[in-house]
Formats: sequence, structure tokens, C-alpha cells
Amino acid sequence: MADETLIAKVKETLEAFRPQLNADGGDMEFICIDEENKVHLKLTGACGSCPMATMTLKMGIERYLKEVCPEINEVVQDE
Repeated sequence: MADETLIAKVKETLEAFRPQLNADGGDMEFICIDEENKVHLKLTGACGSCPMATMTLKMGIERYLKEVCPEINEVVQDE
């Protein structure tokens, strides 16, 4: 399990990205950071059913998060 400092940094970074999802009627829910430093998210609202959700997750959220938190290896979507 990730330490509290990393979790707080990830949550803060996700909050900075959230308005971009909200602008399109979507949102995200932080689930956890696993032992491999993968961030687990659940995309909700319009993002939950959007065919471009994987691209948003990888090219948007993951790329932004890795810039701010280089210790993160990947962002994955939980159902």
C-alpha cells in the first residue's frame, strides 16, 4: 500500500484534473494505489460510458499524474 504522502499528492493532482472531466459531464472516483504503484480509478458520469474513456484515462489522467508523481507506474480503470 502506498504511503499517505503519495496518496495525498495523487488525490491533489486528480482534483486539479477533475474540472476537465466535469466540463464534459464526467467525473472520477479514486479507489486506491496498489503495491505496484498503480492508481485505480473509476470513471463516472459521461466518462463511464464514453468510448474514448480509455484514451482519456491513459493520454490524459495518467500522463498528467505521472508528470506530477513520477513514482506512479500506471493508471487503471476499475469497474
